[in-house]
Amino acid sequence: MPTKKIKVFTISLGCPKNRVDTERMLGALGDNMVPTDTPESANLVLINTCGFIQPAVEESVQSILEAADAIADISPKPILAVAGCLVSRYGKLDEEMPEVDLWLSTFDLDTWPKLAAEALKTKLPEQHQRALSTSPSFAYLKVSEGCSHSCNFCTIPSIRGPQVSFDPAGLVTEAKQILAQGVPEIIIVGQDSTAYGADLNNPDINLRNLIEQLLPLEGLEWLRLMYLYPAGLTDSMLDFLAKAGKPLLPYFDVPIQHAHPEILTAMGRPFARDPRKVIDRIRKHIPDAILRTSIIVGYPGETDEHFKTLLDFVKETKFHHLGVFAYQAEEGTPAGDMDQLPEELREERRRILMEVQADISREFLVEMVGEKIQVLVEAPSDEWPGLFTGRVWFQAPEVDGITYISAPEDGIKLAPGMMVEAEIDNVTDYDLVTLVMP
Repeated sequence: MPTKKIKVFTISLGCPKNRVDTERMLGALGDNMVPTDTPESANLVLINTCGFIQPAVEESVQSILEAADAIADISPKPILAVAGCLVSRYGKLDEEMPEVDLWLSTFDLDTWPKLAAEALKTKLPEQHQRALSTSPSFAYLKVSEGCSHSCNFCTIPSIRGPQVSFDPAGLVTEAKQILAQGVPEIIIVGQDSTAYGADLNNPDINLRNLIEQLLPLEGLEWLRLMYLYPAGLTDSMLDFLAKAGKPLLPYFDVPIQHAHPEILTAMGRPFARDPRKVIDRIRKHIPDAILRTSIIVGYPGETDEHFKTLLDFVKETKFHHLGVFAYQAEEGTPAGDMDQLPEELREERRRILMEVQADISREFLVEMVGEKIQVLVEAPSDEWPGLFTGRVWFQAPEVDGITYISAPEDGIKLAPGMMVEAEIDNVTDYDLVTLVMP
C-alpha cells in the first residue's frame, strides 16, 4: 500500500489520559499525518470519547453526530473513527450510529494505528513519536493504563481494566522526545500515579525511581505530579519528594473525594480513614506545598451531618485548588443502585462548597500581590492585543486558575512556551493578573 499524506481532524474529550492516547495514535501515523481544523477537509475524523459519567457520554454522542452530519455529503467521505471510553463501556454502536466506520476500544489501544491505516489504505512508518496537541508550554506523560481500585461510584476499572504500568525506559524516551520539542513542563498522569509499578512485581520500578530518571533530563523546567492517592504518600515518599528539589514542583493533587469516614467507606475508597492525616503528613514534610483535591457531594446516604463534616474540613484545610462535583449515578456501579439524594440537594451542596472555596482561593492569591514570580506563557488572549494567558508554578493546566500576562510595548515579545519574570498586579477569585518585569 502506498504512503500518502493523511489529513486528520480530531476531537479528544475527557481527561488528560485520553489526550495522550489521541496523541500517540496521531503520532503513529508519522510525518504523513497533517492536522486539519474541520472535519470536511479531513481524510480521517477521529473522536476520542469519554464515557466516565452520563454527561460525558452525552457530549461524546453529540460530537459523533455533529461530525457525521458535517461529512455526510462529502465524496469521497472521510473515515469516521470513534475511539475511547464510550466504545469500551457500550461496545460498537453500529445500529445506533451506522455512520461510524471504525470503532476503537481502549482495550485495544495498541491496534488503533494499524486499524486506522487499514481503513485509510496506507502504511504506518517504522519510526514515530507522539504528536503533541497541548500548548507549547506543557505535555502529559501517561505512566499507566487502567485502575485496580474498586470505588463504588467509578466506571473506570470496567472501562479501562486493571492497572498496567508502562515500561520506565519507554517513558524516559518519550519524555526526552517531548523536551526535544522545546516543551518546558512535563505532567505525570495515571489513574493512581503513586501506584505506578505496583503491578509489575519489580521493586525497582516505582514512581520514585521514575522521577529520579526524569529530573536530570535536559530542558525540563517543571515536573508536576497529578493523581496522587493518599495511600501512596507515605513518610518515606514525602521525604524523597521534599528533598528532590527542582524541577520537581511541590504541588500535590490528592483526590480525597470526601472527609467523613462513613461516606468514604460507602464509596469503597482505598483509604476509608480521616483524610486530615495525609494532609498533615504532606505539610509536615513540605510546609509550603500547594494542595489540590476533588470532592464528590450528594453521594447516596450523605446526611446533613456528613456534609457539615466535609464543609468544616474544606474550611480548615484551605486547599489552594478544589474541584467539586455533584454525585452522578452511573449504570453498572454499586452506588448507582443505591437510593439517590434529590438532584437539587446535590447541586446546592456543590454550590455551597464552591462559594467557600472561592473565598479561600482569593485569600491565598491576594497575599501574593506585589510579588515577583516566574510565569509560563501559554497563548495569546482574545481580550486585547498584547495580552497573553499563562500559568505560575502552582497552577496546573486545564484544572486550576490561569495567569494573565502583559508586557510593555517596547519590552520583551511574549510567545507560547516562554518562561518570564512578572509582578503580580491584581487577582480574581482564581486567576492572577501580572506585568512582565522591564
